[in-house]
Amino acid sequence: MRQRNRGRVALAAAAAMCAAVALPGQAYAAGEPATYTFDPGAKKVDGAEASTDASALTPGAVYRSSIKPGQKLYYRLNLDAKTNGYVSAVVVPRGAGQVAYGDGITVSIRDSSDLQCSSEDARFESAEFPRPIAAYAYRTVAKDSSICQEAGTYNVLIERESKETSAPDEWDLELRYESEPQLKSAGSMPTEAPENWPSASPVPPTTAPQKRSGGTSYYDATGLETGEWKEEGGIKPGQTLFYRVPVDWGQQVFATATLSNNNASDEYIGSALALSLDNPAHGHVDSATPLSYSGKPTSVSLDPLPPVKYENRYDSTSSVSAMRFAGWYYLSVTLSPQVAKSYGKNGIPLTLKVKVEGTAAQSPYTGDAGIFSVTQDDRDMAKAGKSAQQAVKSGRMKVIGAAGIGAGSVLVLGLGVWTLLARRRAATAPAAASGGNQPYGGPPQAW
Repeated sequence: MRQRNRGRVALAAAAAMCAAVALPGQAYAAGEPATYTFDPGAKKVDGAEASTDASALTPGAVYRSSIKPGQKLYYRLNLDAKTNGYVSAVVVPRGAGQVAYGDGITVSIRDSSDLQCSSEDARFESAEFPRPIAAYAYRTVAKDSSICQEAGTYNVLIERESKETSAPDEWDLELRYESEPQLKSAGSMPTEAPENWPSASPVPPTTAPQKRSGGTSYYDATGLETGEWKEEGGIKPGQTLFYRVPVDWGQQVFATATLSNNNASDEYIGSALALSLDNPAHGHVDSATPLSYSGKPTSVSLDPLPPVKYENRYDSTSSVSAMRFAGWYYLSVTLSPQVAKSYGKNGIPLTLKVKVEGTAAQSPYTGDAGIFSVTQDDRDMAKAGKSAQQAVKSGRMKVIGAAGIGAGSVLVLGLGVWTLLARRRAATAPAAASGGNQPYGGPPQAW
């Protein structure tokens, strides 16, 4: 019985360690770019073609769905009269099928009368190669608005547009529904967008590049802070790499992507590299003009964006409006699969220069702001280059380590008590005959 229990303890410890490190991911063939890693906590949900059949989404939850060419799919929200709600959709084309300039989705939130609260498009545009792209829509509560202010049922509508020349495959969708925290003092907040902000790009970091490996999705995006970062192994044709940067209230983020030279060819490839920025709710902020490539070193930068402020939401420009809350901002970089034809399938050296400027200001929210905040743990993860996935793994290993120490202490204490009792029994009992039984079944057996 004792040996069996020890085996169970060992198996339980091994199983716990395996559970801690075996986080879900997407498999990919050796030498090929990794596919998108969906959030392992995502729930499966089917969009409905009739709004009355739509499934309800829950705040703080992540979902997986899919959409066919030309489809219009509905999902349902139950909103109160005081909370701002955001629903984002990440489009993940399956395989390497062709996409065209106008291909993409439109995400909108609508009330029960089909009045549109807001909408946003996600399009492939001139970078006509498959990659994850994102868009969001929101219902916000405002005193001077008469649309979408009532409590009740709202619809999320996702519409897909694809050209006849595009691949007819289904696209996967990763959906998120987030509620914005309540303000400390709504009456004292500005209700107009700022007109001016520092718009000159800062002096880029001059420190030597440090190595970092980008993630395959928002879920496992690699943390970055101010500095120059060199992608380990470079970026491969067809690959999308994800990074995340903590940007607090009052801070600006700047980013530049640089492709190194490749002497295999001098063939000109237009729209070879796409650089994009999304906000903490996975709403699209801005994209740089796709970078062309002809085998020489070249770079592209995001346009200067305003500091993160609550009142940015009142600006009519989407890139300004999207800088409306603090948190993790996501950078994604994709290299066109067409590059492989002239420059091979190996990775081309890639560096990212990131700079976060400005002193962090106080949050306007009351209580814990969740994803719409920057904590010291976030800054530490960015400094260490950790993704959310690695942070979870690290936390689990700490728990297992503590549990292991506790279990070990209990075993040692138990053996000590057994030894003490055995010695006392031996001292008071008559000497056992040669070959007789030992007290309590004999000494502990060897492991």
